[in-house]
Amino acid sequence: MLERTSYFVREHVGFMKLTDTYDILDPETQQQLGIAKEKVGGLVQGLRFLMNKQLLPTTIYVYAGGDPNNESQLLFSIRRGVSFFRSRVDINGPDGKTLGWFQSKAFSVGGAFRVFDATGQEYAVVKGDWKGWNFRFLDANKNELGMVTKKWAGIGKDLFTSADNYIINLNDQVDPGKAILLLAAGLAVDTVYKEQ
Repeated sequence: MLERTSYFVREHVGFMKLTDTYDILDPETQQQLGIAKEKVGGLVQGLRFLMNKQLLPTTIYVYAGGDPNNESQLLFSIRRGVSFFRSRVDINGPDGKTLGWFQSKAFSVGGAFRVFDATGQEYAVVKGDWKGWNFRFLDANKNELGMVTKKWAGIGKDLFTSADNYIINLNDQVDPGKAILLLAAGLAVDTVYKEQ
């Protein structure tokens, strides 16, 4: 799954759900490539009724295939602790080792965060436009490494649910060893930074 350059991410629809699940599909064939599932403790689930979800900790586990109960298929996790001003989001491999992290920018129009690799080197910046659902991955020279764009799901779904569908596209020039950081960043746009 990680050798690809395009992913279609579809959020599961649910009324009053306390955690989120996302299918990761092939954009052309709709074949399931993976699944991303949020897991939080009971206390955090209860606090979500009282507090903004973006202030509370969360962990998203990303699995190859379609079975989130098969721990051997775990590819990586995205974890955000308690956040008040600038959140740090860690990306960990299946063995728990840090692959990289994101740091939100303090002042940005449309939303932005920086992507760091495991050594602490900044690899990319993720910047959003004023509409809020077109995000670009840019390297230090402002070259585009990829993008996240929202895929319109129909007026009824957009009006009556909070479920999002979007496409993550990576350029062919992206270092395969760093592609996991950009896939995680694309998922984090919705699961960590924009989800209400």
